[in-house]
Amino acid sequence: MSGYGRPSAPPGGPPGGYGGAPGYQQPQGGYAAPGGFNAAPGGAAPGGYNAAPAGYGGQPSAPGGYGGQPSAPGGYGGPGYTAPPPPQQPMAQPNLNQIFASVDKDRSGMISVNELQSALSNGTWQPFNPETIRLMISMFDKDGNGTINFQEFGALWKYINDWQNTFRYYDRDNSGSIDQNELQTAIASFGFSLSPKFYRLVVRKFDRDGNQRITFDDFIQCLVIIQTLSAAFQRKDTNRNGWIQINYEEFMELVFSTKI
Repeated sequence: MSGYGRPSAPPGGPPGGYGGAPGYQQPQGGYAAPGGFNAAPGGAAPGGYNAAPAGYGGQPSAPGGYGGQPSAPGGYGGPGYTAPPPPQQPMAQPNLNQIFASVDKDRSGMISVNELQSALSNGTWQPFNPETIRLMISMFDKDGNGTINFQEFGALWKYINDWQNTFRYYDRDNSGSIDQNELQTAIASFGFSLSPKFYRLVVRKFDRDGNQRITFDDFIQCLVIIQTLSAAFQRKDTNRNGWIQINYEEFMELVFSTKI
């Protein structure tokens, strides 16, 4: 898939909202991607809803996970992110009421997992990864009822748009998916210092099509897991040197207490 341009400035890190260390500025949203929401009533809604698969355009996002400039020998970076320049042209504000209504098919005033999955595209004709849907619902479902109300939807809308722009920037060949080299460039730029062996493992885990590439929905899940596990590790790494010493039970507690 081709035909879309990339932002001229790189995102500083993965979008915020889940995991990571404090101290980062929130990203600027407002774009469409070869993933994202399908068409709203009346065609493309302000802010960039497109039918899948489609091209996308917009501005880069800023980070929310803990990253910044890469640092060695530890496995993660630290604060120090500089926000990208603001959009050169003002972005049209989306009509969130219209968008929410188009996703809320049963008119319940709440968006369910199935409704959100039906509304999202990953740039292919395959269903959006249900695990990514579950992650995003859990992140923005503040009242814990398993659905997204209108107030929660506004934050979710911005979060998905921010991910779209991050994905778009690192999709260097404009293919609509991320290969191992592009993934390594993205994760390294977020401040994570990891080996080629790790990136090969990640691509194998999140490549659902067997083509050694990662689609938009799996890219979100991959980066959210890396952010979350890194934040859990960082809480134990009191010396900030990329090493921790824990026993078996402490390891199990770390794993089971990490929200993924």
